[in-house]
Amino acid sequence: ILVTEMTNPEYVPFMKIAGAIVTNEGGTTCHAAIASRELKIPCIVGTKIATEIFKDGMMVEVDAEKGIVKMLS
Repeated sequence: ILVTEMTNPEYVPFMKIAGAIVTNEGGTTCHAAIASRELKIPCIVGTKIATEIFKDGMMVEVDAEKGIVKMLS
């Protein structure tokens, strides 16, 4: 899962191998939302605090249909 403040075209190589994308910023027309749709991977944008909560190596589950990101134990 790629968790970041926001994305830009330089992130695309990482986005291609990610299982999902979660960003602090953005809306329905932001880069992460559009790129994830094209790559056919789940994406949740505009969380405001994802990078503060989730750190490298954490197990994370993303349910993009419900807009839920949760830490797994």
